[in-house]
Amino acid sequence: MSLEDIIGYSFPEQTFESWRQKAEESLKGKSLESLSRKTYENIQLKPLYTKEDRAGCVVPQFPGQGDYRRGSKALGYIEENWKIAQKINAPDLGQLQERLTSSMNKGQNTVSFVPTEEIVKELSTLLQNLDQNIPFAVNAGDYLEEILAAVEAVADQNSGYIAKDPVSLRAQNGRSFAGDEVEYAQFAQTIQKGMAANPNLKTILTDTTVYHNGGASAVQELAIALATAVYHIEQLKSHGLSVDDIVPKMVFHFSIGSHFFTETAKLRAARVLWSKMTEAYQVAEELQGQMEISADTSWFTKTAYDPYVNLLRAGNEAFAAVLGGVQYLHVSPFDEPEGKSSEFSERIARNTQLLLRNEARLGSIIDPAGGSWYIESLTDELAEKAWALFLEIDEKGGIAAVLESGWLQAQIEEVKAKRMYDTATRKQTIVGTNQYANLKDKPLTAQVEETGLVTDFAPVKQERLAEPYEKLRQRAEKLAQMNQEPISGLICLGYLKNHKARADFIDGFLAPGGIAAERSGELQSSEDVSSFINEKKCDFYVLCGSDAQYAESGLSVIKTIRESFPELQLYVAGLAPEGETEAWKQAGVIDFITMKSNCYETLRSFLNEIEVKKVHE
Repeated sequence: MSLEDIIGYSFPEQTFESWRQKAEESLKGKSLESLSRKTYENIQLKPLYTKEDRAGCVVPQFPGQGDYRRGSKALGYIEENWKIAQKINAPDLGQLQERLTSSMNKGQNTVSFVPTEEIVKELSTLLQNLDQNIPFAVNAGDYLEEILAAVEAVADQNSGYIAKDPVSLRAQNGRSFAGDEVEYAQFAQTIQKGMAANPNLKTILTDTTVYHNGGASAVQELAIALATAVYHIEQLKSHGLSVDDIVPKMVFHFSIGSHFFTETAKLRAARVLWSKMTEAYQVAEELQGQMEISADTSWFTKTAYDPYVNLLRAGNEAFAAVLGGVQYLHVSPFDEPEGKSSEFSERIARNTQLLLRNEARLGSIIDPAGGSWYIESLTDELAEKAWALFLEIDEKGGIAAVLESGWLQAQIEEVKAKRMYDTATRKQTIVGTNQYANLKDKPLTAQVEETGLVTDFAPVKQERLAEPYEKLRQRAEKLAQMNQEPISGLICLGYLKNHKARADFIDGFLAPGGIAAERSGELQSSEDVSSFINEKKCDFYVLCGSDAQYAESGLSVIKTIRESFPELQLYVAGLAPEGETEAWKQAGVIDFITMKSNCYETLRSFLNEIEVKKVHE
């Protein structure tokens, strides 16, 4: 073939049907639809998206156009990069100043910290030593007025945001909305004062973190964000502010979870929805679609065991946030579940952003997700479902009404229950927690949520996805501290090749509950089995062998074990031969442990039995 032929050659055009045919051949009888997956947002994800999925849909050529899904600035991060807003959580002002200064010298370019009463009292001391051109990213909570007063005392050209969200505070602590008339009157005065003293500083926050950490879906987060923003607008309008006064002062904060493309699409859908909302409110043309987004990586997805995997989780979430087009980003340190962080973990978290910006070159891009048939379709579906849910919330009286009635908490709890079930059955993997758990791993000391607080309605419960398994590990470790480590004996039939696969499976199945597995070695006879049981004295035993061994001698082995050890707790790895399940159970098998078993419930049952037995010994 000549050079001209090579240059002029192009691959023949392929149709979707020809691709489908090849795909189904590789699936060996399964349909292409078997690769589809339904998300927690009730969206059916297809294995392949094509231009037909976007038929009739117009995506803006550049950011700053259309529905603003691609962002508000035409040149994306080339025009204005996202701000590295690592949130410093320090016990006092001295440590805050030291750690913030160090972080600023090593790449952070935004003042961000967790306000406490002690820090707020002396905040002006810290601010006097800072470059006045550095922007803020502070969720002020109940300290908004005090922080703004300290800031205004030292500078009048601050940018970024020092803001609060009264709604999310109530969702977290269960305080009644009855006092909103007074609170929003004060809030309106604070905003008006800030408009004069610091015109470039945003003060109205819409924060969905509390709902995300309660297990909410992306659709629920988006709908809640809209409903909360509307509540802010309506309350502040009633105290003398116009929509054109309010909208420029607003900033939205989202937590970014582990489902990469969904989280990227979530931020893009947020801009679509906000564009629609600002249009409905008829704000000034230059304000329409202008949405400032702050984000942090998810607390909900982090683990106390094998905490270094949190580095990968946070990196994945940060990447999704950047592709989604955030303006401010906090990457959580890997030891976040402890409620405090070390200098090392803070450095790694900050450097994650620097790597994304400078080595991955994400600071030099313009909406790389734009035009992707998959991401654009997902963006549209999230926006449509979120808008429908927002309208439902509005029909029920708005965000305050659905929180006080408990309706919203129930909706979120329903999604969280699905998430928890998927981790319990290991349909969703949490590396180091429900899969590949290391019994020698030293966990973080997980922060305990305060309970027993007086509330006016049920707050949104904050619970990490890994917590149920972590509580099992803690129970097992407590037994080990009393020299009563829970141990299972694996009765391994025949040669290694016959039992290794199932023995490995059981080993990995038990480890998430902190239960050690003692393998027998190659057992060739009933006498070998009896010797192992007599020697090891484990809490319970699991029979491990091949299907052929089960069919040939499984039932007789079980009967022999039961005759010699009538009180022994016996389980089987895998299933009994077809039609023999009841016979095996009658012979003494308590249950069969398979890939479809509910890992969490099985382990919880084991520990319950072991604890009762240890107490009575």
